[in-house]
Amino acid sequence: MSGPSAVMRTWLSLLLVLVSVAAVDAAEPDPPRLLFTGDILLARQVAREIAARGGLSPWHGMRDVFRRADAVVGNFEGTVGAAEACDAPKELCFAVDPHLVPLLKDAGFRALGIANNHSGDLGAVGRKATRETLQAAGLGAIGSAESPAFFKVRSHTLALISLNLVPGRDGQIDQFPSWQVAQKLRLARTLAEWVIVSVHWGKELADWVVPEQEAGARWLVAQGADLIIGAHPHVVQPPACVDGKPVFYSLGNHVFDQKYPLTKRGLIADCEIKDDRLVCRGLGTRTPDGSAYPALATAEAGPSPDLAQCSVASGAPLRAAGQTISPWIRDGAFTSDRLVLEGRGEASRWRTPQRALLSVEAGRLVADQPPLLFTLERHASPIDGEDGPRPYVYEVTSHGLVAKWRGSALAWPLLDATLIADGAGQAHLCALHRGDSFIMLDTAAPSSTRTQVYAWNGFGFTGVNDGELGTRCARRFGQGG
Repeated sequence: MSGPSAVMRTWLSLLLVLVSVAAVDAAEPDPPRLLFTGDILLARQVAREIAARGGLSPWHGMRDVFRRADAVVGNFEGTVGAAEACDAPKELCFAVDPHLVPLLKDAGFRALGIANNHSGDLGAVGRKATRETLQAAGLGAIGSAESPAFFKVRSHTLALISLNLVPGRDGQIDQFPSWQVAQKLRLARTLAEWVIVSVHWGKELADWVVPEQEAGARWLVAQGADLIIGAHPHVVQPPACVDGKPVFYSLGNHVFDQKYPLTKRGLIADCEIKDDRLVCRGLGTRTPDGSAYPALATAEAGPSPDLAQCSVASGAPLRAAGQTISPWIRDGAFTSDRLVLEGRGEASRWRTPQRALLSVEAGRLVADQPPLLFTLERHASPIDGEDGPRPYVYEVTSHGLVAKWRGSALAWPLLDATLIADGAGQAHLCALHRGDSFIMLDTAAPSSTRTQVYAWNGFGFTGVNDGELGTRCARRFGQGG
């Protein structure tokens, strides 16, 4: 009897192993996870410390945390290039040795925001070098000009917009409220499930939120932002839930060489996608005195009380004529300047050529007919060569987009346009025009702007004089009462 019992025990052991393996395979994977860090400096004392440690990465103590994330994004405070090229004191010029950039990729970063007051420390040449060096290292480089950038986290599509409100050496800043930023948010809102805004703002070394940040957060959320990541104060400011959306007003320093006690504390925005909702919390970091290398301050805790009830549902996809339309994105890439649109139906799948897309919307331009796709695309005029937004109308089919109207001019030079519906649900075009005209062009400094409502006539757009629609259109672009 001993022989058969031994065989039986062996088979039972194998069966238990197989059941255990099957249970592991059937277990739910960890939810998609995104990490956003504060300011990153790879110049001055940070560069000296890296050299003194024989090239040891500032993130050697954060590898386990970063490895568990699907995407890590930070704020790159500086410009790639030589400090000798800066026309300011060396300690005020954040010139980064290009040989240090691969440390970011090795640490686990997928993209860096490059919209801040030190991005222009070496002028236009430095901005170009920063963008190209980060991209060559396999990193997304997202400034205002590259926004919105679209990326994938597993099956989810997200958009990242980077903005800077703090003047630097070259004076380049973004402003909001503005139609320019609203346009970026509108495109992101239409094509992404969640819209993330990284913004450089606030008062340096202030651990409190100033009124301008609060007002800016409310406007960004109203325009479609789902998550706001703030930088510039170099100290942590308390996160908050603003109109149902998480706002990290300032994450403070992540890798930096400042010595004030508050600048040695940082925060990482730790966000997960659970049941199609974005849920965020803060992970504290602490940098030892005399060093710029951060480490987690405490064990990973639960959501911050301010953010515990601030989860964000995914946005509705763009749909027209039975097709779901989204940006096509290569694995691991951040796509911005020229987008490829992909359509999916029950038995169809198609992609468009690349296009410099500024806006895309679906609307019923003709009553009782299927919605058409209205886009703004940046093209050079074949008449005068001026590069600007051109309106297009497409029919959506199971084989792709069929152009119904190709970028013809409206009444005046165009800045932006969006769709608004009348009381019957028919979509009209609400356009923001420059104040000059095609007869008297003033492209350098248009003196004013104007709005106009148009209706689709099957061959183009015809101006409409409708008081209620006209008022709504003017308000859409911040004009009128």
